[in-house]
Amino acid sequence: MAEYNETVLNLAKSCVSDHETLKKIAEALSSGTRRSRQQAAQVLSAVSISDASAIAPFNQILIDALNRPEAQTRWECLDALTRLCDVDASLCSDAIDGAENALFDEESGPLHLAAMRFLCKFGAVSEQNSERVWPLVDEGIQCWHGDLEFQDMLNSLVEFSTGHLSDSVKSELAERMLFDSKNGRGALKRKATTIVENLS
Repeated sequence: MAEYNETVLNLAKSCVSDHETLKKIAEALSSGTRRSRQQAAQVLSAVSISDASAIAPFNQILIDALNRPEAQTRWECLDALTRLCDVDASLCSDAIDGAENALFDEESGPLHLAAMRFLCKFGAVSEQNSERVWPLVDEGIQCWHGDLEFQDMLNSLVEFSTGHLSDSVKSELAERMLFDSKNGRGALKRKATTIVENLS
């Protein structure tokens, strides 16, 4: 869970019931300085923690912001979109390309993690969604296996494994995690085993 300073949290709290202020903050994602975009993304992400439905009218702005150059703006927007999936995943459908670019951006670990969380959350909603994101999730597992963020990625994969996955995705995910479930150590082995068991 992201941690925000008191200023961001207070602004986010007020925005939940103040649509006009929230709209102005969302619009800052498409203009202004790098710093203002990052701050706007932080507030929107914090709002999504309290009430993800409040950011639903700004889904396309959040998706468009996945093309901004700075990593923090992108990962904050991905976190917000991940929570929006619990409200209506169809609002996040256009975010797949941005999430793919974020997943394989070699400069930022937090960005990889946010992208994997989003893809797993979106993919768990339906069999069709699972098949759409699986090639990216599978490649991400192979690409970032052993990285610092991989243990947290596994938490998203555990959740993904309990979702509405197609039979082919279930089979391929189980096969992908089988080696770690048998030969891994510690948390890696435990989480991989949990995934395989969820899919059996």
